Amino acid sequence: MLKKVILVFIFLISFTYLPAQSEDGLVAWLTLKEAQEKNKTLKKPFLIDIYTDWCGWCKHMMRTTYSNQGLATYINTHFYPVKFNAETKDTIEYNGKIYKPLSKEPKTPHELAVKFLGEKLSYPSTMFVTNNFEYNLLSQGYLEDKKLEPILIFLVENAWQTSIFDEFQKHFTHTFYDTAFPKTAVKLYSIQEVEKLQKKKPKKVLVTFSTDFCNSCKVMNATTFVDTSIASYINKKFYLVNFDATSKDTIIFKNEKYYNTLINNFPLHTLSAKLANNRLAFPSLCMLDEQLNNIDVLNFYRSPEQLKPILSYIGSDSYKTQKFDDYIKEYLNPKPANPKKK
Repeated sequence: MLKKVILVFIFLISFTYLPAQSEDGLVAWLTLKEAQEKNKTLKKPFLIDIYTDWCGWCKHMMRTTYSNQGLATYINTHFYPVKFNAETKDTIEYNGKIYKPLSKEPKTPHELAVKFLGEKLSYPSTMFVTNNFEYNLLSQGYLEDKKLEPILIFLVENAWQTSIFDEFQKHFTHTFYDTAFPKTAVKLYSIQEVEKLQKKKPKKVLVTFSTDFCNSCKVMNATTFVDTSIASYINKKFYLVNFDATSKDTIIFKNEKYYNTLINNFPLHTLSAKLANNRLAFPSLCMLDEQLNNIDVLNFYRSPEQLKPILSYIGSDSYKTQKFDDYIKEYLNPKPANPKKK
């Protein structure tokens, strides 16, 4: 069955600050206990604001970042937001373990705060945790809108499963804020053009599936394929198709008709499900051979740094004779060339 599509709001717009309705901003904060109970019924990542009563920057973040209507709506929709006082005297259960205060004295960190922050007890700190507690991302210090945005997208759109955050953040910034970066033009084709071209000049095909509501799709399309380290290789070895998975067009491909219909109660094009082997997520990258047969599908965001060896593996036909794990070992540790004999 097609994986359930994660819907996200496009919030990368010019926000207007609205007056905070309370000292907690516009975010609907929960306790850790409440968040974990809700997560048993509906899975979402956690955003844990780690603060103290005496922390001025913590209060400032509530008055600014968390009083931003767009960000607050996004957080309330896609996260369980938790306020955690790092100096609380309460006993807390977190992910099946019990944590207690280390002392009755004031301004003493809680055992759970030490678990989250280690030796660097800095406030405010923000811990981002996936719904299964598999992955944590800690950010310390005040977070303004532009710093918080990529972290939210990174968690919600599952880029954490395939990427390093620092890489994602860099390319996110290039996409939405600092667009003047080195790039190489890559020619885009429609799927119908590719089918015709295969009869004259066959190449392998890359089909990237994206939607307007997918921000990591925008990052991948704006930065990955045009990266100077791989763009020329793509132009040489592949035809690149950027396919809108919500397209309303009826398309004939390999003598079959494809169209937009409800899939898991969301309007999606049946060609996207077909080419992705019913493994569609956003973004996804489908790789086809010269006969337009599926080689593999890569789900979720891929940086140019990640994609480069994969393209080499496919473009060189090494995938036909070698496992990727073996190929990547040789790719990362190439054997030195034999010196010429005298």
